[in-house]
Amino acid sequence: MSALCDPPGAASPPRPPLSSQELAQEIKAFLSGVDPVHGTKLTLKEHARCAILLLRSLPPARHAVLEHLRAVFDEHVCTHLLERESGEAGLGAAAGRAPGPSLDDVVQEVQHVLSDFVRANPKAWAPVVSAWSIDLMGQLSSKYAGRHGVPHASSLNELLQLWMSCKATRTLMDIYTQCLSSMISTCPDACVDALLDTSVQHSPHFDWVVAHIGSSFPNTIISRVLSCGLKDFCVHGAAPVDLLFPTAADKRVPKIASVVGILGHLASRHSGSIKQELLRMFHESLGPMRDQHQKATVPFLLQLAVMSPMLLGTISSELVDSLKPSVLNQLHQHFASLPREDLENMVSIVVHLICQTSAGAYRILQFLVNTAMPASVITTPGLAVHDSVREACDRIIQLLLLNLQKLVYNRGAPSLGDAPPRPVPFLDELKGHVRELCVETLRLERKRFLWQHQLLGLLAVYCAPNCATDALFYLLTLAHSQEELGLATQLYAVLSSCMTDLLPATVKKCVCQIHAGGLPEQHVVQLFHNLALIVQWEGEGPASMSTQLGAVLSHHLHDLGQLLLHRSPEVAEAASLLLSVCPMPRAVRPAHLLVIVRSAVHQFFLVLRRQSPTSLSYSSRLLARLSGTSPAATKAVLQQLVEGALHRGNAELFGGLGEAPSGDEAGLEGARVSLLDTNRRFTAAVNFSGSVWSVFHAGVIGRGLKPVAAAGGRAPEELAHNAQSFLSLLLRCCRGGRYGPAEAPVPPAAGISPEAAKAVAVVLVESVCPDVTGSELCWPPEEHTRSTVERDLQICRRFRDNPLLFPLLRLVAAGRPALCYCSVLLRGLLATLMAHWEASRESDTTGSPWHLQASCALVACMAEGSLLPPVLGNMHEIFHQLAPFEVHLLLLSVWDYMRDNSPLPQKFTFQADRGLFFRDFSRDGDVGKYLAVLHSVLHKNIDRLGLLAGRFRT
Repeated sequence: MSALCDPPGAASPPRPPLSSQELAQEIKAFLSGVDPVHGTKLTLKEHARCAILLLRSLPPARHAVLEHLRAVFDEHVCTHLLERESGEAGLGAAAGRAPGPSLDDVVQEVQHVLSDFVRANPKAWAPVVSAWSIDLMGQLSSKYAGRHGVPHASSLNELLQLWMSCKATRTLMDIYTQCLSSMISTCPDACVDALLDTSVQHSPHFDWVVAHIGSSFPNTIISRVLSCGLKDFCVHGAAPVDLLFPTAADKRVPKIASVVGILGHLASRHSGSIKQELLRMFHESLGPMRDQHQKATVPFLLQLAVMSPMLLGTISSELVDSLKPSVLNQLHQHFASLPREDLENMVSIVVHLICQTSAGAYRILQFLVNTAMPASVITTPGLAVHDSVREACDRIIQLLLLNLQKLVYNRGAPSLGDAPPRPVPFLDELKGHVRELCVETLRLERKRFLWQHQLLGLLAVYCAPNCATDALFYLLTLAHSQEELGLATQLYAVLSSCMTDLLPATVKKCVCQIHAGGLPEQHVVQLFHNLALIVQWEGEGPASMSTQLGAVLSHHLHDLGQLLLHRSPEVAEAASLLLSVCPMPRAVRPAHLLVIVRSAVHQFFLVLRRQSPTSLSYSSRLLARLSGTSPAATKAVLQQLVEGALHRGNAELFGGLGEAPSGDEAGLEGARVSLLDTNRRFTAAVNFSGSVWSVFHAGVIGRGLKPVAAAGGRAPEELAHNAQSFLSLLLRCCRGGRYGPAEAPVPPAAGISPEAAKAVAVVLVESVCPDVTGSELCWPPEEHTRSTVERDLQICRRFRDNPLLFPLLRLVAAGRPALCYCSVLLRGLLATLMAHWEASRESDTTGSPWHLQASCALVACMAEGSLLPPVLGNMHEIFHQLAPFEVHLLLLSVWDYMRDNSPLPQKFTFQADRGLFFRDFSRDGDVGKYLAVLHSVLHKNIDRLGLLAGRFRT
């Protein structure tokens, strides 16, 4: 028994073969565990050496020897863990157990012996040794999994580090690796089968072995694991119905879970190889030369996908890309012979997998929709798919939508104690493709848009509220026809039943996107047109989108009003259209109201300048609606309109004089305008208005007269149209927003609000003569005009430069008694005209056409405003047939009447039955004394004016 007497650390030298007697003694010692020479019991180490010697001398005894050697490796692992625990605890040895002799040399000798056998005859020894080593690693991993100091199975890196630091398990790993390497080029299935069998029994504690071996032989392990798993799948005959129930499949196909686990460990670093192998298996299974077991490849791959979402995500997108028409037709032939029930089960599995996939979900959807669409007559031969394939995709889509609907609407809202609802990975991935889905839906391609519209509704409910607002936002923005826009209203009708505040959130998103610059200008225009169209649709009850949208938009009046000043005319026009059809809120913050009114007025004059009838209609309607919201709004609109029309920048639109040219344009090179210098040179320190010290700055000596404001070069027809449009709008605003067709002229008739007319009057006075107040209503004596010559000339000049002022005066006169507040302007005009006619040396009044027209318009306006009695108010009808001095005398009579009967609002009384203010001139005394000059003029010109004498009787 020389082999038993070797020193512990000595390596075994080559020995000659044992004789029959020596072999018998070794067998007896191995079986009994007793030293045949001394009769003592063999230690574990001595017994192990006896087993090794027996294995070398009698290889057929390998099964018994290898079974015995399990105890050696078990003892070595136990000792290693005890030493690790004692080292961590700071003790010399584990409590209750004395340290035994080291087994490292025995373990190393076992490795040498087995390596020699595998190296000499791998075909005979590799399957046996690999199965023994891999099974022993599985047993050891499971046995000591709960030991103190052994990491949990989920901590794969720590577990791998622990076992690879142990001599016994590291040796077993090296032995298995050598076996697999020796068989890798011939037939590694036996080694891989052992790996799978052990993984079935000892997972998850065995996962560290799988991870290490897989990292060492990734391609081999992946291909052989899948191959062995497929063979096991075929042997156990898993039915397609089992695929939806992984637990049942695990019982019938034991190795399937190990296949999933091994591939799952390898996926983090070798997903590309896994993907490539899975696709290879799939395409080879469709070939004409496939083996019998390859016919089950597709069900096998489906089983893997059902059990492993990771594998499903790894292959889903690439598999869809590979499904060309030829591959689809091969699949059709592959499954054509299956019973109908199995086909239905397969379709159910596919639908289930689609719902659970996240990677490439949008590509999968596009593939299904494109394949299910009816064939086109221009499809290239060879690229068309079989009708059965189209029908199958059609059915898959319908079942997919039905399944998604169940998953979405059965989720419910969890309470605080409930777990969160189960996610739907397919919809989770699609929520990033809402815009693409909306674009596809708006194409209105037969079945496609119906499927995608339904999917949008499910996605909106599942990912509420973000996806819901996004879907409505894109549909409202991208729709270009009423039919396309109807998809947005239909989607809202579906979502509004289960979602609150959807429309306010959508409108808020639209406004935020616009102000953040997230939308191109053409999309903003389209969005506003679509919103305006919906608001104008006839709603079906208060819950309709049309009714609710108008109310929601009214809360964003300030945000939308800012867009009236957008740099793009199309955007400003679209904003004007939208605001013009929105219901106005009952109360608007004054600051917001003023901003909107200013923007709308600015927009009105811009479109008037651009001669855009459509935009002018929108802008006019908007201002009219704004003016009808409140008295404050009416006043603000009227003020801004009148001030804007009288501004020099807009005066040329109505035939007035525009802005004066700058110094350079007027030829005053190097001239620098300074208000302070001008005041110092052309005015005194104290302003003696109306005195002899008043200075009229007509120009600069050596430089000529002051530059004259440029007159507009617009056609008379355009000027008339502009004036008519402006006055029509002003009348509608004065009437509280009531208006008729835009093209219909609006006469200055009764119905104008006196308060509105008063607001116009105040603005007129402030614009024409800003240095006086409108409170100067009393009419002074004629001598007073000598001290107001400069102011009167300024008033007359403004009326002459701006033809729009007389129509505005007439509008004020229609709202009696508002004309009283224009007393300053009336006095200044009348005084200037009287001075002109008095100084005129013409034979008739036709020599001064503007003054004649102004005189007639002034008297007619005063008569319209009930400042003159009817007889005096009609005298302007004969001005054109009189001499200048006669007109002066008649205007002097008007002055005398106004001096004695000042234009005061207190002289008007309100008639409730007519809704108008009325003035009773009989209370002012006898009017006859003011008609003496008129009758004298009539008597003198009886030959020409005799027929008109009846109009001037009291």
